[in-house]
Amino acid sequence: AVCSMGNSTSRLYSVLAKTLSSGAVSQHQDCLEQLDSAQLDPIDPKDLLEECQVVLQKRPPRFQRNFVSLKKNTASNHRPIRVMQWNILAQALGEGKDNFVQCPMEALKWEERKCLILEEILAYKPDILCLQEVDHYFDTFEPLLSRLGYQCTFFPKPWSPCLDVERNNGPDGCAMFFLKERFQLVSSANIRLTAMKLKTNQVAIAQTLKCRETGRLFCIAVTHLKARTGWERFRSAQGCDLLQNLKSITQGAKIPLIVCGDFNAEPTEEVYREFSNSSLNLNSAYKLLSPDGQSEPPYTTWKIRPSGECRHTLDYIWYSQHALNVNSALGLLTEEQIGPNRLPSFNYPSDHLSLVCDFSFNQDPDRLL
Repeated sequence: AVCSMGNSTSRLYSVLAKTLSSGAVSQHQDCLEQLDSAQLDPIDPKDLLEECQVVLQKRPPRFQRNFVSLKKNTASNHRPIRVMQWNILAQALGEGKDNFVQCPMEALKWEERKCLILEEILAYKPDILCLQEVDHYFDTFEPLLSRLGYQCTFFPKPWSPCLDVERNNGPDGCAMFFLKERFQLVSSANIRLTAMKLKTNQVAIAQTLKCRETGRLFCIAVTHLKARTGWERFRSAQGCDLLQNLKSITQGAKIPLIVCGDFNAEPTEEVYREFSNSSLNLNSAYKLLSPDGQSEPPYTTWKIRPSGECRHTLDYIWYSQHALNVNSALGLLTEEQIGPNRLPSFNYPSDHLSLVCDFSFNQDPDRLL
């Protein structure tokens, strides 16, 4: 049943309700025609957040996470750029393939889990949002986020494992969203990653944006590399291919770069070293949370499967350290907050934690190049 929300938000709630009730296989183009975002009125994020909280009223409240200030030098004269990276867990995989043995199926219901995801995004208000495992793009994220002022791009995997799940919602893939008010799109590339000259099932999106406030150009990329143990060399080859593409797009690091992704690789893997040692002069933003600024967080994903408990650091936000400063980063959930049954849960919608950083442009970008 759809609650009556009063006249002020009833149109908004009807759109939200349409996305909530899209149960089985969705016909993507039909969804786009049904919810043509270009012809829908903008929505206030506060209204959408309230709607989500009504749906979630029987669930525990959101976890409290705080931003850690990292900037050592003087304040910048422009607004920081907030970037959010998150593997949101494809609905078809969460319900059908991932076997989270300690997570009740009730906690994975899309009607509520979708609102938990939106609540997390709305709470941190990213200027740029990079997502992986998106399988409800056309019926949920594109129609809602475009009405919040984001320009939206989606690139599905060629052979998504979601399609093997009965009553799936189409393929999963990477998605990127940026606020049109803050940025102008200069160029966009959908990249199907190769490994050893073979096309693979993994993808990336790379977009060059112009900051309307400063006039500065920068490139933002999102990717999701091959999963599972035993595929380390494959991930390494995919990482090399992505770096080559990004070198071309950024004209060899002349354009500042931010790369968000689920790399499915611990910091001990070769693909991590490739990004660390690249001629693009990249650093991993979340290392800055460690006391020495050199260590990655102890985990970005924590789950329990039939094979046992999996606690790994797989998610990263890389950035051009000669051209960009990290002003602050969102602290991770503690083990106590995550709880003994790990992720996902009634409190948290994904098996991966969201990463959020505030960036500013270096005033002298060529100094460290």
